[in-house]
Amino acid sequence: MSEQREVLVGETDDGTDLYLPVVELLTGRGFVTGKSGSGKSNTASVIAEELLEAGFPLLIVDTDGEYYGLKEEYEMLHAGADEECDIQIGPEHAEQMATLALEENVPVILDVSGYLDEDESDELLRKIARQLFVKEKKLKKPFLLVVEEVHEYIPEGGGVGETGNLLIKISKRGRKHGLGILGISQRPADVKKDFITQANWLVWHRLTWDNDTKVVGRIIDTEYSEMVSDLDDGQAFVQTDWTDVDVRKVQFRRKRTFDAGATPGLDDFERPELKSVSDALVGDLQDISERKDREQDRIHELEAELEKKEKRIETLEDELESARDVSSAAKQMADALSNPGTVQTQLGGGNDEELRRLHEEVVDLEDERDGLRAELEAREERIDELEGTLAARTETIERLREEAERLRSRVQELEAETSVGPAEVGDGDADADADADAASEAIVHAGGTPVELGYVGTGGDGGQSALVVANDETEYDMGDVVALLEQTWIGGRLEQASEGSRCTVETAAHVLVVLAGEGPLETERIATAVDRSTVAVQSLLSELRTEAVLDRTGVRSYDLADAVRSKLQALATAEGTETETDNGDRDGDNKRDENEQTEATGQEAGVWPEQRTQ
Repeated sequence: MSEQREVLVGETDDGTDLYLPVVELLTGRGFVTGKSGSGKSNTASVIAEELLEAGFPLLIVDTDGEYYGLKEEYEMLHAGADEECDIQIGPEHAEQMATLALEENVPVILDVSGYLDEDESDELLRKIARQLFVKEKKLKKPFLLVVEEVHEYIPEGGGVGETGNLLIKISKRGRKHGLGILGISQRPADVKKDFITQANWLVWHRLTWDNDTKVVGRIIDTEYSEMVSDLDDGQAFVQTDWTDVDVRKVQFRRKRTFDAGATPGLDDFERPELKSVSDALVGDLQDISERKDREQDRIHELEAELEKKEKRIETLEDELESARDVSSAAKQMADALSNPGTVQTQLGGGNDEELRRLHEEVVDLEDERDGLRAELEAREERIDELEGTLAARTETIERLREEAERLRSRVQELEAETSVGPAEVGDGDADADADADAASEAIVHAGGTPVELGYVGTGGDGGQSALVVANDETEYDMGDVVALLEQTWIGGRLEQASEGSRCTVETAAHVLVVLAGEGPLETERIATAVDRSTVAVQSLLSELRTEAVLDRTGVRSYDLADAVRSKLQALATAEGTETETDNGDRDGDNKRDENEQTEATGQEAGVWPEQRTQ
């Protein structure tokens, strides 16, 4: 494979070339969106061209038959249901397709636009994706799966089927095995948000529908929800996790290969001369197709022969019944006549012999028919048995590998726990730590033990308390923090923000604790502290800002709102006082109850704490 580390895809609005790292494209989780005609498919083709130019294979799930133009310059296997494809395939080719892509380095265009049966195309994609995932656990080879119209498989509102669940699984767990995924859709509002928030690089082309621009506001920031509708063709906001500048305005270049997805015009359509892979590489696929065709032909042949035998049996049965009627009439006549010998002579004695012959022929044909039916049933049972065995072995192998991966992760966690040192508060230098100790009190919850939510004084003379987060090695119970915050109006706002951002209430509380101790902070620092992706945390920060829990102090920098910080300091002081006093101060308790009652009354009336003091 190529040693190239970056690929050029366009330039930023300041004229600087935009390079994207190859390893992030191949193994990361990408999302490209934009309304029809805004340039999203062109962007996907540009990325595909650059990866192919550098020698990296990929598999493109083409839902509209518009990517075959890549074959104008690159040798790719175009597989699908149409005659224009290099080979027609079905679900039985899934394993061999994955082998060609991963082990033979053959780039693949999986054209699902020609399948009349949607269940067949869905089964084909599901089986190929599963084979890629299973094989990558062993190969660990950087490889990109591109899925057009991804909302059809993982819709936001409707049910997600087996194929959609598998694509979500790849987006969550494929990176550690080297399998990346790029989802493309013209309606981000229709794509399941779990997929978008898992992405570590996103490209936002022009969007105009309100539901779609709202998604932009939640994922990037509210200011971009209006700007995204003014983008020109090919322009986009590029958001990545691996750069200091998270959002850049970029003009993507036009793709070099034939644009098969362009809207037809009045000019004559000329299909370019296309390259293809060698016949030797698709030989195994053709063998599978031919073997299946032979099986189908044999089944049709047996069914036709069986139908012919059954018709012959029906004819003989009719003849037999007719002969029996004649025989019965002859016997009745013989009984009626006084000279049975004469009647027997006239009948000639041939009826019984003819009946025996016809009966024997019917029996032989029925035996032959039963044999043909038994052969068909045996073949069908054998096919079902082999398919069941294959499915069982595949599931067993995948389950064992997942269990091994889980155990390996558990061992790493246990090793990490045994090597963790004492928790440290903050991450600044010695002077900064000394200033923090002298100026405030802190919430410290080491090892998962109280002091009842961990409000502990760290120095200072005025009895004022601040909230300081221990370092990443310190364990504390966010459930206790949430339980405490739920006693105030902050709890309801955290819940609203969490629902809007798809983050948990615990993560929102964790963000508050981090900002209380170290704020203001930029989005990346907060995401690192709470161990979530930058995209997910940015969405949560936007919602918290909407709920007036946070203020934005700069470009992508946030801090607690003054009212929230005051409330948290009051809670910390109250908890600290209660912890230091063994027997408690009954008058102080009564005073706190009175304050809480007053606060509750103010909250019901919609009054903020600082407004009541005025």
